[in-house]
Amino acid sequence: MNTRLLRHMHLTPEVEHIATALLNPENPAAGHRLTDLEALTLMREAPLALLGTLAAARKRAVSGDEVYYNRNIHIEPTNICVFRCRFCSYRRGAGEPDAWYHDLDAVERLAAERRGEPITEVHIVGGVHPEHDLDYYCEMIRRVKKQLPHVAVKAYTAVELHYIISKAGLTLAEGLQRLKEAGMEAIPGGGAEIFAPEIREQICPEKPTAEEWLATHEAAHGLGISTNCTILYGHIETYEHRIDHLRRLRELQDRTHGFDAFIPLKYRNLHNSMSAVGEVSLPEDMKMMALSRLYLDNIPHIKAYWPMLGISATELALSFGADDIDGTIDDTTKIYSMAGAEDQRPRLTTERMEQLVRSAGFTPVERNTFYQPIKH
Repeated sequence: MNTRLLRHMHLTPEVEHIATALLNPENPAAGHRLTDLEALTLMREAPLALLGTLAAARKRAVSGDEVYYNRNIHIEPTNICVFRCRFCSYRRGAGEPDAWYHDLDAVERLAAERRGEPITEVHIVGGVHPEHDLDYYCEMIRRVKKQLPHVAVKAYTAVELHYIISKAGLTLAEGLQRLKEAGMEAIPGGGAEIFAPEIREQICPEKPTAEEWLATHEAAHGLGISTNCTILYGHIETYEHRIDHLRRLRELQDRTHGFDAFIPLKYRNLHNSMSAVGEVSLPEDMKMMALSRLYLDNIPHIKAYWPMLGISATELALSFGADDIDGTIDDTTKIYSMAGAEDQRPRLTTERMEQLVRSAGFTPVERNTFYQPIKH
């Protein structure tokens, strides 16, 4: 789209001005940096088609026509958790129906079952178990690496990490260094939810604060550990809260350059104490995806997490700025299926993932955990 076509979209002067600034014809990747007020204006006033066009232009400037996926599995050692987040459909107390617990031997067996498979990443997250400590978490990683030495281990949310490192009486850097030495190579982005304290107080008051979440990732970046970042949107937050959340991530990325990808995570309302809130619409999902790509101009990848969005919405998200769809998973995560996601047993073959990407008009690229292409 060139700027002359903007005049035929019946835009407000404010939206047209912002769109013109973003559509830098010389270098869209280095174009205008959105202010918070401009981002809010786009969220409130811009047509969805315009947001998609702007985000797609930024995506192509950053990663061309490539869309990434990987071959991964999840290991979820337990859903027993010390926290009681109101939005969570996953958490159980010890002894409750649907609670599970895999000890270290069981975790090692789960890893051993995957020997010989072409997976490149094991993603380990779960509840914050009250009896686990830093030594336990380190030993879990060593057991997985023993069985799958060629596979990258992306392990533990900042919530889990902050809890066990604080419990050990260590600084974040000291605790993360021990985990790195055990074989942890990257950190997922979960647990961020919404940073605004007034929202956090209502949906997850027991959880580490936004500042503690950000400090954990900053410490990881200082040790050369790459991480992802997320937002949980579509519940009781406002657009202003979403933009505040994105701003804090962008500011940290300006300092550390340690985030590989951002994942907008949609609130799903089944089987939790916030079910009455409902879920936002598909157009709202695409609006969030597009704004993520436009606002987070310093985070290289925006992920459409298919177990959360569903297959058809994930394909659509590739036209709204996403350039990653996560991995094969092979029915190894329950976090979103327990909350009512479309895919109750999430698994995709590499052939199906590549077909999805091609049908959206892009080129599929298999990657490793660090977004390096894998050639077969």
